[in-house]
Amino acid sequence: MAYYVIKRDGRKTIYCSEKIKNAIKRSASDLDLVLNVDHVTEEVEKRIHDSNFYEITVEQIQDLIEQTLDALGLGAVKNTYANYRKERTRIRDLKSELMDTVHAIGIETDRDNANVGNNFSSKLLRIASETNKWHNLSTMPKHLAKLHELGDLYYHDLDSYNLTTNCLHIDTGAMFEQGFNTGYGTIKKPKRIETAAELSCILLQSSQNDMFGGQSHVNFDNDLAPYVGYTRDEILAEYAPLQEVMDANDFHTFIHDKLTTRIHQAMQGIVYNLNTMHSRAGSQVPFSSLNIGIPETQDAALVCEAFLLEYEKGLGKNEQPIFPNIIFRVKKGVNREKTDPYYYLFKLATRVAASRMNPTFMNIDADFNLHYYEKGILPATMGCRTYVCANINGPEGPARRGNNAPTTINLPRLGILANKDLDRFWKLLDERLHQAKESLMHRYDILKFLKVKDLPFVAGQGLMLGSEGLSPNDSIDPILKNGTWSIGFIGLAETLIALVGSHHGQSDEARELGYRIVQHIRDFTDKTTQDTRLNWSCYATPAEGLSGRFLVQDQTRFGQIPGVTDKDYYTNSFHIPVDYPVSIIDKIQIEGPFHQMCNAGHISYIEVDGYPSAETIEKIVYYAYAHSNISYIGINFHLRYCKNCGKMINDGVKACPECGSMDIQGISRVTGYLSLDERFGSGKSAERHDRVAHDDSHHHTYTL
Repeated sequence: MAYYVIKRDGRKTIYCSEKIKNAIKRSASDLDLVLNVDHVTEEVEKRIHDSNFYEITVEQIQDLIEQTLDALGLGAVKNTYANYRKERTRIRDLKSELMDTVHAIGIETDRDNANVGNNFSSKLLRIASETNKWHNLSTMPKHLAKLHELGDLYYHDLDSYNLTTNCLHIDTGAMFEQGFNTGYGTIKKPKRIETAAELSCILLQSSQNDMFGGQSHVNFDNDLAPYVGYTRDEILAEYAPLQEVMDANDFHTFIHDKLTTRIHQAMQGIVYNLNTMHSRAGSQVPFSSLNIGIPETQDAALVCEAFLLEYEKGLGKNEQPIFPNIIFRVKKGVNREKTDPYYYLFKLATRVAASRMNPTFMNIDADFNLHYYEKGILPATMGCRTYVCANINGPEGPARRGNNAPTTINLPRLGILANKDLDRFWKLLDERLHQAKESLMHRYDILKFLKVKDLPFVAGQGLMLGSEGLSPNDSIDPILKNGTWSIGFIGLAETLIALVGSHHGQSDEARELGYRIVQHIRDFTDKTTQDTRLNWSCYATPAEGLSGRFLVQDQTRFGQIPGVTDKDYYTNSFHIPVDYPVSIIDKIQIEGPFHQMCNAGHISYIEVDGYPSAETIEKIVYYAYAHSNISYIGINFHLRYCKNCGKMINDGVKACPECGSMDIQGISRVTGYLSLDERFGSGKSAERHDRVAHDDSHHHTYTL
């Protein structure tokens, strides 16, 4: 007898037993059970027949599946199936509530992105974002959509899945040399430092309008150095008559002072512009990063110094600049040692970081960075931790390249499902890695149909490697082949607790297993690079909104598991849990090896109490880079200032001791960038609350 199944939207379709088999097989697989699926399916079909249904609803079939599993003594499989059914129902409800979501956004934007505001443009962008997310889920293969919906994988920036790529390291010097067009006319090569500074901001803003991630100036101080020379020549020409009446040394000092003033004005303009100019339809200021600290000339050193000093001043009332994120690159022989020529810049960088939480620091002496440095390639990163160097399809290095898109694995879920069985865990991880690869290959197949005219600035103006010689109607496929596809992970600490009862900060056993897990992901991406002839990499996912999203989904499915799902967030990538007391040195030594494995991006945070001294920051950074292979670190503390008078204020103080104002602004670092406290999502707010300082009061093997 033929049965017709009535779907939830009222449509009729022919009954198919394979769908029942697949549902039962999936539930048994979650429990690692070997089951005679055909027998169970036959029993379900008997119940359908006995019910005398000619037409049967999906819900009725699912009820009969649960009844059959119960009758066959397969209670555990029934529970797993029921939980899956509930989760699918929840997801369908979410889809049907899209209009409610739009209504809610109209009231206030969400906190998936801690630097998006609440104005008209922000709300309009979020409404469009939510709509396109569901469009992309509904049009991709169903099994891939389910992986994202159920929280097995996360496709970052799903709203941009079919529209654009992630992030870009800008070769600023090359763009200045060739000039560029933002849509209404050609911008010629600048002739003075002020113009170059303004154009550096326009490059970031215009790039961000074409992409969903952040952008960086890959070699900012060196790229702006030539325009110091042009400005010096301009000043010399203007004041040449004074040479006849002034002592040579006095004249030189006079010219240098004039030049320095103009460089400082230009750098101040960058700080102000990047905290006021908006991108993406006015919803946010550009997610910008500057890489500095390895000057090739004295003029580059002048740019580096002036920029740090102007950033240190803050904004008009001493407010904290949120952008740009500053990466100060540290190198022995250049700036790390007291005898190095640019040590004074390193000292200045640590002083600025002590009051502004920026710059962050990058270790060029880490062996994987040194590998490129010795080939004449200067590694770079950005606040979202994007790191790009290897390239199977073209020139190596970060310039004109970025991560095309990442997919992140819910690692703690695999630890829970493995139920302390390591063989099962490795099997589950391999399965999830292949699914992540499939998701990114699908995204690649979608994105390569985009044309250069769809990314008119970054592709059309030649900012992206692979865009050479392309016309507006050409595919961006050559660009995608020079970018990277990243497989990320979140919650290594919770995964280890689920597997062995401790995390990598607590035991050698967990630590070694943690290294094996992340290296396994890296090995997979390395092999996939060779297999596909595309660039693949392992990503220490920042996980801003995702830290809470995965956790909520797993709490719903598995309940509260001590040390695993009993908080409001999963721990960022490979980090030691923020509430675990560990010394600065132990944290550096434990987390350092992960940086080499995570070749799509990585960062470690050192949390300190109060406002650290410049000497403390210098000691931390010097120790890390002289005694470990760690690459990228940031020194975190809770920065607070009075919005009325700008005075810096300690934690716990409610009123400004200077002017009495209660209008106090808190700033914290979240996933690489600084952010206003009130813009944190719920998961990251809980994480910030739990953070404890890393100091030297806990046991460690090393000394600063």
